[in-house]
Amino acid sequence: MTGTSLIASGRSPATSSHGVSLGEAFRVWLRVAALSFGGPAGQIAVMHRIIVDEKKWVGENRFLHALSYCMLLPGPEAHQLAIYIGWLMHRWPGAIIAGGLFVLPGIASIMALSVIYAAYGSVPVITALFLGLKAAVLAIVLQAVQRVGSRALNSRPMLVLAALARAYGLPASSPFAIFALGRIAGCIGHAIEQHRQGGLVRPRARYIGRLPG
Repeated sequence: MTGTSLIASGRSPATSSHGVSLGEAFRVWLRVAALSFGGPAGQIAVMHRIIVDEKKWVGENRFLHALSYCMLLPGPEAHQLAIYIGWLMHRWPGAIIAGGLFVLPGIASIMALSVIYAAYGSVPVITALFLGLKAAVLAIVLQAVQRVGSRALNSRPMLVLAALARAYGLPASSPFAIFALGRIAGCIGHAIEQHRQGGLVRPRARYIGRLPG
C-alpha cells in the first residue's frame, strides 16, 4: 500500500481500499501526538515526516494543499490538518481519533510542567531545565520551518511572495486573502458583464492538467 494516490471515498473504515486499519491509525496518531513539540511548525513537520514520508498515507501535493486550506481557516491549522487526514483515512472515527489524540498529550504535558514550575520554579536546577527546554523548542521550530518550507516554497514566485510577506509584515494567510479578493473582483466583473449584455455569460473551459494529490 503506497497511499500516495489516496482518494476519499464513501467506504467504511472496515472496507477502505488503503488497507490501514483503525487500530493502526490510532497507534500512528498517538505517536504523532507524543512527538509534536514546538507549536504548529513542529507539529506539522512531525505529521509530514510520519504521515507523508514514512507511512505514505497521503501524497506531498495533497498534504500541502490541505495545509494551505487549513491555514486559511480560523483556528489552529495543525489540529485541523490532523482532523482532515484522519477523516480522509477513516471518516468520522478517524477524525475524532486524530483530533482527540492531537491535543490530549499536549494537555497532559502542559499540566505536568505547570505543576513543576509552580512548585519548584525558584529552584536553580528547575530554572536551568526550563531554559534548556526553551532552546530545544527553538531548535525544533527552526528545523521544522526549514523542512516544510523547502517542500512548500519550491519555485521562484513562491519565494518572492514569501519574502514580500515577511518584509511587509503580512500575516501568514495574506496570499489566500489576496486570492479571495481577486476571485470576488472577478465574480463582480462577471456579474456586471452579464448585466450589460442582458443575458448569462458562461465561459467554457476544460481542465487538462494533472490533478493534485
